[in-house]
Amino acid sequence: MRLQTRLNLAFTSLVLIVLAVGSLVFYSLILDLLVKNEESQLEQKGELLVQFLEENAYYNNSVEELEKFLNEQNLQFIVYDQVNNQVLMSTLNLNIVEGFYNEDYFTEEESGLWEFAENRFVVSKKRIDPNQTGLDLFLLTPLTDLQEVQQSFISRIALVFIIGSLLAILLSYFVTRRLVTPLERLKEEVKKIEFRKFSELKEIKASGEIKDVALSVNEMGLELQRYIDSQQAFFQNASHELKTPLMTIQGYAEGIRDDVFTGEDKEKGLNIITSEVNRLKTLINEMTLLAKLDSEKNASEQDEVDLDELIKKVLDRIYPYAIEQAVEIDYRNDVNVSLNGDEDKLLRALLNILMNGVRYAKSRVEIKVEETEKKIKLTITDDGSGIDEQIRPYLFHRFVKGKTGDTGLGLAIARAIIEQAHGQITVRNRVDSGAEFTLEFEKE
Repeated sequence: MRLQTRLNLAFTSLVLIVLAVGSLVFYSLILDLLVKNEESQLEQKGELLVQFLEENAYYNNSVEELEKFLNEQNLQFIVYDQVNNQVLMSTLNLNIVEGFYNEDYFTEEESGLWEFAENRFVVSKKRIDPNQTGLDLFLLTPLTDLQEVQQSFISRIALVFIIGSLLAILLSYFVTRRLVTPLERLKEEVKKIEFRKFSELKEIKASGEIKDVALSVNEMGLELQRYIDSQQAFFQNASHELKTPLMTIQGYAEGIRDDVFTGEDKEKGLNIITSEVNRLKTLINEMTLLAKLDSEKNASEQDEVDLDELIKKVLDRIYPYAIEQAVEIDYRNDVNVSLNGDEDKLLRALLNILMNGVRYAKSRVEIKVEETEKKIKLTITDDGSGIDEQIRPYLFHRFVKGKTGDTGLGLAIARAIIEQAHGQITVRNRVDSGAEFTLEFEKE
C-alpha cells in the first residue's frame, strides 16, 4: 500500500473516531442542557402565573375559573391540593397522573424530572398563595418534546461534521500529497545514484526535514561522482606513471639482452634500469601508503607530539637538500605547543610540504607557528613563482604536480596524514610572490 494511501486512511480513521466520540458526548450533553433550560423556563413561567393569580385572586373564585384560566395558557399542568391530598385538575392523562400520585411525587419539595412507565416529564413546582389555599401548581414539559429538539440539533451538527470531515479528508489528501510527492521524487533521485546517473540529478522542491534529506542526497551524489572521477583519474595517472618507467626498463633490458647496447651504453642502460626500478619502488610505496591512509582514517596511534621538536627533526633531514638548492629556511616559533597524532607520519607530512617549498623557492622558505584560543596554526611560505591557478584547486589530489614535481603523491599523502590528525591544510598564492601552505589543528 502506498504511503499516501496509508496516511489518508490513518487521518480519515482519526477524524471519524474523533467525530464519533464527539457526537456521543454532544448527544448526552445537549439533552442535559435542554432539560436545565426547560426547568429554568418553567420556573419563570410558574412565577409569572402565580404572581398573576395572586394579583387577580383567582384562588378565591371557583375551581372551574382557575382551570379555565390555566387551560388558556396552553400549558401542561397539574394543580394539587396539599390540604386534602388530591389532584384538583390536570391536562395529563389520568393514568399518568395516578402514577405520579402513587410515586409520591406531589409531596416532594424539589421538582425536576418525573418518570412513570415510559413517560418522562420536566417539572417545575410553585405554591399558589400558600397562606390561604395550600394549592401547588406543577408545570410539565414532556421529555419527548426536548428529545425532538435534541434530534434536530444533532442532525444539524451531524451535517456540519460531515461537511467538516469531507473538507478535512480533502485537506489531508493535499497535505499528504505535498509530503509524499517529494519523497517519491527523492526515491527517483536515489535510483539515479544507484545506477550512477549523476548528471541527471535534479533539485527537489521541498521544505523542512525532507528538504534537508534531499540536499544531503544530492550532495552525496555529487560527492560520489567526484570520488568515482578521482578514482578513474587515479587509475589513469597510475597506469601512466607506471607505464613510462616500465617501458624504459623493458627497452634497455631487451637492448642489453640482444647486445644492442655494449660497452658504455650497456653500463648506462643498467644505471637507468636501476634508477627506474628505484623510482617504481618509491612510487608503489607511496601509492600503498596513500591507500592505507585513505582506508584507515583513525588507525594510527594518537600520541602527544611536541611541534617544535617535530619541525627541528624535519629541518635536520631537509638541510642537505636546501643547501643543494641554495635556499635559506627561516624558522620562527614563539610558542610551546603539542599535537595529537602519529609522530612518524606527521614528520613525513611536514617533510613533503617543506620539500615542495624548497623545490620551488628562489632563495627563501619561512616556517611560522602561531597559537590562538582554539587552534594551532603552522604556516610554510616560499618566495617562488607560486602555483599555477589551473592546478591549485587540485594540488592535494593524487598525481597532481608542478613542472619539477616528482611522483605527484607527496602532497596527497601530506593531506591524508594531517586530516588523520584532525587537522586541515590549505594553500594560496601570496600577493607579492610565492605560495603559502597553512596547517591548522584543533586544540584539545
